[in-house]
Amino acid sequence: MRILLIEDNNTNLIFLRKLVERMGEEAVAYASPVAVLDDLPQLDYDIAIIDYMMPVMNGIELLKELARNEKFRNKPAVFVSADTDTATRMAALEAGAIDFLAKPINPLEFQARLRNLMALVDAQNKLENQADWLRSEVDKAVAELHEREIEIIERLTTAAAYKSAETARHTIRVGAYSEAISRACGLSNEACREIRLAAPMHDIGKVAIADAILNKPGKLTVEEFNEMKTHTLAGYDILAESKSSLLQLAAEIALTHHERWDGTGYPFGSAGTAIPLAGRIVAIADTFDALTTVRPYKEAWSVDKAVAYIIEQSGSQFDPQCVKAFESILPECMAIMLENRDEPLTGHHTVHPQPVRAVAG
Repeated sequence: MRILLIEDNNTNLIFLRKLVERMGEEAVAYASPVAVLDDLPQLDYDIAIIDYMMPVMNGIELLKELARNEKFRNKPAVFVSADTDTATRMAALEAGAIDFLAKPINPLEFQARLRNLMALVDAQNKLENQADWLRSEVDKAVAELHEREIEIIERLTTAAAYKSAETARHTIRVGAYSEAISRACGLSNEACREIRLAAPMHDIGKVAIADAILNKPGKLTVEEFNEMKTHTLAGYDILAESKSSLLQLAAEIALTHHERWDGTGYPFGSAGTAIPLAGRIVAIADTFDALTTVRPYKEAWSVDKAVAYIIEQSGSQFDPQCVKAFESILPECMAIMLENRDEPLTGHHTVHPQPVRAVAG
C-alpha cells in the first residue's frame, strides 16, 4: 500500500519512511503541506500519516483541504503530535482523523497501528470491489430481463400478424413515429424508448376478432364494427396482467389508442387528459400510418393530405399538444417512412393486408 507521510522535521520523516519500508509498503513522503497540495492532481495514497504542527498550515487544515477532493475524502488519516490536549484531538477527529500517535514515536506501536489500518483499508477495498461486482451483475440481469421483454413483444406482434396484419412494416413505423412524437413532447429518452417498444402492440387484441370481420373488404355493419371495437379491450386483457412495466404500458396503449380528445372515441369515451399520454401519442402515429399506406378499401393518401387531416382534427380527435409535437417532427417521420417502406413477405411468413376501419388501425 501507499502510505502518505507528511512531517516537516526531516529526521522524523526519514525515520517514518524507514518504518514503512521495513513493512514492505511504499512511502510517499513530503516535508511540507504546501508540497502535498502542489502535487494534488497526481497524488495517490491509501493511508495518510500527518504531523499536526507544521508551518504555513497545520495537519487539521491540510486534512480539510485533502477532503475537498472526492478521491481522498474517505482515506484514513492518522495524526502525529506531541500535543495531547483534548481540544486538539477533538478538532482532529472532527476533521476526519481516525487515530493518533504521540511523539516520540514508538516503532513497534507505529507498525502495529499501521498494520491494523492496512487491514481495515484492505477490507474496505474488498467490500467496494464486491459492491461494484454486485452492481454490475444487477445491471446485467436487468438488461437481460429487458431484452426478454422486448423479445416477448416482438413474438406477440409476429403472432398477431399471422392472423391479420395491416402491412409488413406497419407496427415498426407506428413505434418509430410514436417515439419521435414522444421526444417532441419533451419525454425522457427512456420514456420515448419504452413507448417505441410498446406501441407496436396497439392492435394485439385483433387476434380475438373474427377473420370475416378483420378481412372484410367492404364497409362493416354496425354489429360488425361494435365487435371490431372490442379489440381494444381484448388487447388490454392479453397484456395487463403482466408484471412487466413494458407490457403494462403496451396494455395501456392497446386500450386507449382509439379514444378521442373530445370524448367520442372507444371503448370508454374518455376525453382530454383522462386519456393516457401514450395512448394519445400512438393515436396520431397509427392514424398517420393508416392514412399514408394502401388499404384494401382505399389508396394511400399523400403525406400533405394526411398531415392536413391530423391538424384539422386537433382538439377533436387528437390532443392539440401532441399534434403540435407531430408537426414539429415531420421531416423525421418522412425519414422513418422511407426507411421502413412495405416489402412483400415470402414463403410461410406471407401475411395479407387487413382493412382498417375509419382512419386508424
